[in-house]
Amino acid sequence: MREVMDELMAWWSAGETVGVGTVVATFQSAPRPPGASMLVGPDGSAVGSVSGGCVEGAVYELGQSVVESGEPVLERYGVSDDDAFAVGLTCGGILDVYVEKVSRETFPELGEIAADLEAGRAVAVATVVEHPDPAWLGRRLVLRPEGVSTGSIGSARADDAVRDDALGLLAHGQSATLSYGPDGERRGEGMRVFVWAFAPKPRMLVFGAIDFAAAVARVGTFLGYHVTVCDARPVFATTSRFPEADEVVVDWPHRYLTAEVEAGHLDRRTVVAVLTHDPKFDVPLLEVALRLPEESRPAYVGAMGSRRTHDDRMARLREVGLTDDDLARLSSPIGLDLGARTPEETAISIAAEIIAGRWGGSGERLAGTEGRIHHDTA
Repeated sequence: MREVMDELMAWWSAGETVGVGTVVATFQSAPRPPGASMLVGPDGSAVGSVSGGCVEGAVYELGQSVVESGEPVLERYGVSDDDAFAVGLTCGGILDVYVEKVSRETFPELGEIAADLEAGRAVAVATVVEHPDPAWLGRRLVLRPEGVSTGSIGSARADDAVRDDALGLLAHGQSATLSYGPDGERRGEGMRVFVWAFAPKPRMLVFGAIDFAAAVARVGTFLGYHVTVCDARPVFATTSRFPEADEVVVDWPHRYLTAEVEAGHLDRRTVVAVLTHDPKFDVPLLEVALRLPEESRPAYVGAMGSRRTHDDRMARLREVGLTDDDLARLSSPIGLDLGARTPEETAISIAAEIIAGRWGGSGERLAGTEGRIHHDTA
């Protein structure tokens, strides 16, 4: 929903009613992840996408119907021998799409949720999308990391079960559908609850204010990261050189990283790109980054340099006491082998390695592989 929130809030604030279709579960090669949303506006417009164009027409019509009836619907879209093109998911995937009517009356909490997103605060929204009792459908529980919650799924027992699980998803920035018994029983079936986990943007820390860093910052911003560029040299670390970074910091890299860890600003979604290829910066920085405890350990740490620079760097890191296990977490030389030469091409190779690590991709050409194209989180 994040990508359509501005349009949704404009209609919501004006007192309009909107049909909202949201992907709540995917199977096989589904084109959009859970949480992807499409709006059917009061003016007849369509905003956003649930399938990259495959089933938007069907969801649009369903959205119009739900706005008229007021009754939410959970619909599954997939491919069968009879209706492959009628349904539209020719990619072979399966989507569960929950379509609901959203207005000030049906979703009064939306304004506060939008304010949380604008301020970068974490918030989770748990919505009942399937239940044997239709009266439970559409009930919500809004949760924040400090344990404050509003609304109710339908009973204290169900609220307690969903609260624990939703906060766990929020901590990892993952949206998912959870299954319970009708009253929140852990081992039961019948109730499905979709959890939108609106965590702050994951962080990309780029160390080294060089031309390659500008390209990496642009790509990182495009991928949805909050990008910080850090360098100890004030003449190079300027906002004019890195206009697409969210922040530019003048500090010694290892000192800045240590302070961010101590402040609790790193998590398992953070990625670190070390582009300085200068041992006086690299070694102290990587010594900190590769020794971080599990809860603040970045998802990715990569370091730029030639093969010779890499060999020298590894020797220096071993000299300061890093183990083979520590060094195994380092991607060096940074990036995938794309034959990249320019800063922009190199930034793409770095981004490709980050994406492959996140989803468990091999980095090989899809034409030379078999099986699923889309992977689950690694």
